[in-house]
Amino acid sequence: MANEIINTGDGALSIITHGGELGDVLKPLTKEIFLFDSHIAGTTHLEDGSVLDEVKEGDQVILQREDNKYDKRAIVIFDSKMRKLGYVPERDNVVFSRLMDAGKCLTAKVSKKVTEGWFVRIGIKIYMVDF
Repeated sequence: MANEIINTGDGALSIITHGGELGDVLKPLTKEIFLFDSHIAGTTHLEDGSVLDEVKEGDQVILQREDNKYDKRAIVIFDSKMRKLGYVPERDNVVFSRLMDAGKCLTAKVSKKVTEGWFVRIGIKIYMVDF
């Protein structure tokens, strides 16, 4: 038997899993809604800047709210190994922090990486994951 979603006829749906996880059923129902182009700020202040050497176009990055004394709307950006890459720029984080605080799932992908001498500029595309 496969996992299935059943219309119960009263406007509701029932999800039946057979040896699988609920996420296995829901994953095909998710979509990423593109919200905004931005970049990773604060890359020059990292304790270990070598993490930026591994970042490449197309990489999925993780956005997480942070309790930050300098910016009450701070959103920190991690790579897939949970190594800090920087932040969503303060000028861009107002709406995204509100969405995240309201329980919305946001994610981002690296859209470009440009190295100019010692400086690395990493562009990102921010998405909202919708079910």
